[in-house]
Amino acid sequence: MLFNLLQSMDEWLDSAGLYSFLQVLYQREFRAFTAVVVAFFIVILLGKPLIRALIKLKIGDRAEFNHEQLNAMMKSKENTPTMGGILLMGSVIATTLLFADLFNQYVQLLLVVMCMFTVLGGFDDYLKLVAGNKSPGSRDGLYRWEKLLFQFGIGGIVAFMVWRYTGDNDVAHSLTLPFVRTYIPGVETLTLSPNVIVLGGTAFAVISIFMVMLMSNAVNITDGLDGLAPGTVMIASFAMMVLCYIAGSPDLAGFLLMPYIEGSAEMMVVAGATAGACLGFLWFNCHPAQVFMGDTGSLALGGLLATIAIIIRQEFLLLIIGGIFLLEIGSSALQIGYYKATKGKRIFTCAPIHHHFHHKGWSESKVVIRFWVIAVILAMIALVSIKLR
Repeated sequence: MLFNLLQSMDEWLDSAGLYSFLQVLYQREFRAFTAVVVAFFIVILLGKPLIRALIKLKIGDRAEFNHEQLNAMMKSKENTPTMGGILLMGSVIATTLLFADLFNQYVQLLLVVMCMFTVLGGFDDYLKLVAGNKSPGSRDGLYRWEKLLFQFGIGGIVAFMVWRYTGDNDVAHSLTLPFVRTYIPGVETLTLSPNVIVLGGTAFAVISIFMVMLMSNAVNITDGLDGLAPGTVMIASFAMMVLCYIAGSPDLAGFLLMPYIEGSAEMMVVAGATAGACLGFLWFNCHPAQVFMGDTGSLALGGLLATIAIIIRQEFLLLIIGGIFLLEIGSSALQIGYYKATKGKRIFTCAPIHHHFHHKGWSESKVVIRFWVIAVILAMIALVSIKLR
């Protein structure tokens, strides 16, 4: 909004002698890192009032696990306010509206995706935590198939819009694999490498929908210990800022032999706002948590990361950067499958895997910090691998 306002007032600001002072807003990198700071302070300033409001509304979490000892360990979290994702995603959206170019089609798509996932997660949280508490016989949140259906629909919208925005650009429809060059090295103009796999519409849609559903559910499952989900999403968001910067620069993309997607660098502002909001949310979500983000925040954060990766054609790098998310959802899938196949046996003492380590005697803070360390290492591996093409 500020960027677009500045553009529309160029002549007046120049005549008033204010143009040179405000032209820093034209610098995308400045706006991206300013978004980190502003989103952080929005959450910090509004965090306490939101927590008080949620307590007043009695929107509290319930410790219900299919494991007696884990229930006892997590009992202290009962009645902790949840739906804090309203503030987290509200901060991301507000900061994006302030500092991003609102005429950028990718920014518009990300705003729509965030809003849709926030509403979906908020409705699910409402059914579980508000309607369920007031009406004992009412349903406990959305049914699994209902949630998956909505996620599928949002993924379909993402696939359709990205395909429409990129038109006949084969690079924007390519399957970017690790260690495979997108462009022919040593060529001044960006010439597509013959090794690149260009996807058809159906394959592009399948991969896009799969990524949106996978990441939104993976981040949701990761949100089980104080600070775990916001910390890992913050790390992933900073890594995505770097990737957006590269993807939006023809010189850098050509030098690193990565896909160049015109206009994608503007998503740095959204990724920066996400990182800053998650950092601010950690202030209240670190152990012992004063508030949880709930599905309201976790579904939206996962869907946002997936959408950015789809636009810049870096789904595989996101899988590396978000390795913790895959570990969490993978451990849950393995546990459920093995339990059903063996009629009661378990691979882990409890799943997802963060509960396994917690149950084994690691303190909650130790599990979270060690997972953060792994997330940082994975992000560095993903970024370093760019040069190994």
